[in-house]
Amino acid sequence: MAATLMTPGVYIEEKNAFPGSAVAVETAVPVFIGYTEKAERNGKSLRYKPTRITSFAEYIEMFGAGFHPKFKIADAPAGTKEETFVLNGAEKLVQINDNNTLYFYNAIRLFYSNGGAAAYILSVGTYAGKDSLEIQMDDFSGNDVDVFTILEKEQEPTLVVIPDVAAKPDLAIQLYIKVLQHCAKTQSRFGIFDVQQDNSRPAAEDISAFRDGIGTNFLNYGAAYYPWLKSAVVQPSELDFTALDASVDLGALLPEEAAKQVVTNMKALSPEQLAASRTNVHQSLKASSSTYVHVLEEIRAKLNLLPPSAAMAGIYSMVDASRGVWKAPANVSVSMVNAPSVNISSEQQQQMNVDVIGGKSINVIRPFPGIGTLVWGARTLDGNSQDWRYINVRRTLIMIEQSLKLATRAYVFEPNDAGTWVTITSMINNFLFNLWKQGALAGAAPEQAYSVQLGLGTTMTPNDILDGIMRITVKVAIVRPAEFIVITFQQQQQQS
Repeated sequence: MAATLMTPGVYIEEKNAFPGSAVAVETAVPVFIGYTEKAERNGKSLRYKPTRITSFAEYIEMFGAGFHPKFKIADAPAGTKEETFVLNGAEKLVQINDNNTLYFYNAIRLFYSNGGAAAYILSVGTYAGKDSLEIQMDDFSGNDVDVFTILEKEQEPTLVVIPDVAAKPDLAIQLYIKVLQHCAKTQSRFGIFDVQQDNSRPAAEDISAFRDGIGTNFLNYGAAYYPWLKSAVVQPSELDFTALDASVDLGALLPEEAAKQVVTNMKALSPEQLAASRTNVHQSLKASSSTYVHVLEEIRAKLNLLPPSAAMAGIYSMVDASRGVWKAPANVSVSMVNAPSVNISSEQQQQMNVDVIGGKSINVIRPFPGIGTLVWGARTLDGNSQDWRYINVRRTLIMIEQSLKLATRAYVFEPNDAGTWVTITSMINNFLFNLWKQGALAGAAPEQAYSVQLGLGTTMTPNDILDGIMRITVKVAIVRPAEFIVITFQQQQQQS
């Protein structure tokens, strides 16, 4: 309304003709929690500060490069199921030093290799200048700091991924339970989990250990994937003799005489000289010793064995951008991956995909000849629930809930009368109609796909209005994936 009408003249009044609009929130913005080389921007610490990045270059700028673990060459015990190699006629295996296993940096690389875009990084510690780093619960959720309390203040992240804890199964399960609790509390997030893989036991035992530990609460807010992936993110050019522990005697390890001479010359160099000529020494060892090259390839294979959660976060982002959050993130190939570390058969997957006792479905990543490595599962951990069985259903409803929550915030303290009810109903109907047109909701007509109810005698009583409560009922029919396609064949009599 214009100013008080006291002076003769012409006054202009503008009125809004259309209701407010609801805008779909982002659906695939993961927050990665773990250890980084550094955590700073413009001289200010980023530790325990969720930081948004949009590219791998931004990650490098603020959080640095990867950890450089050290490896030993050990004799393979009799009956070991780990991958071994023959060296000087004996079975050997590569062993990483204690507290040297950190997956975070390579997980981020795998995320961006699989279609990742915007993400948040929450660094819980740095390893610059350290030879080892122990993964501890107190760094994630202790007396002094709790990453989940920090994340409650952030609105944008919609996925939670913790790659580093995959190295510690007991700690991982504890944190996964906290992730489920956090996602249920915020109602805006979804957890992606890694099933621990132990090469000394069958895959079924890995699955049982995960199911026994994860509990039964809030299972529809998370999904688990198995097995781990033989990736290709670590390239041969990234490794040289410095990846070997100081206790490894290269002169005794390499059988080639030319290589022994290179090692002898290398030992005569001072640390400063060796640092300056590191590339030349590495190239000389490669040229003179196939054994040296083979050892580095074994180390590279160890470094490239990664938990699948980061790749899945990238796939969620890619599928959401290309098809929509309502498309199940399955039957999609995994990039920068040579093969799964365990080849799960169709019969083995039956017990993983359908858990008749607890409903804790595990999504399997499988190789298909001539096609590649595909994600072959789309279930949440609440696999026996008709409501929350599928990942895309859970995540689509999160998107709808959060979008409408933000849109209706503008009407808090507005008059709780028919005028406001019509405006809000129109806004929600418009939002859901657009989702139906995009294919997110199932129905031949809009009225079959969704309904919105709001009004006195419909969703509210007179006492509700006196108490300041506006109740809105929204029903949606979210599309379900065709998980099982059954084609029936039957012969018929010749007709002519």
